[in-house]
Amino acid sequence: MPVVLTLYSSSFCGACAQTRRTLEDAAGLLGDRVELREVNVADDPDESERRDIVATPTTVLTAADGTELARAAGVPSAPQVLTLLAQHL
Repeated sequence: MPVVLTLYSSSFCGACAQTRRTLEDAAGLLGDRVELREVNVADDPDESERRDIVATPTTVLTAADGTELARAAGVPSAPQVLTLLAQHL
């Protein structure tokens, strides 16, 4: 089962666009082993609150069953994302 990378973003967040590109690149290298999602905190405040998202961008890595494996606030580098994914695949 794939792990899920969820980017919590907002429309006014410039750093979110950079994070999105980094996550897309990393997920693209791993194919169907990673599912990439994006949640706009304004569009889905309930999920954002459940996950305790306090800033954007925040990236949450979860198992397929929804168990949180890791989270990071801010803009990660591609090596950071790939290292994190390798630890959980």
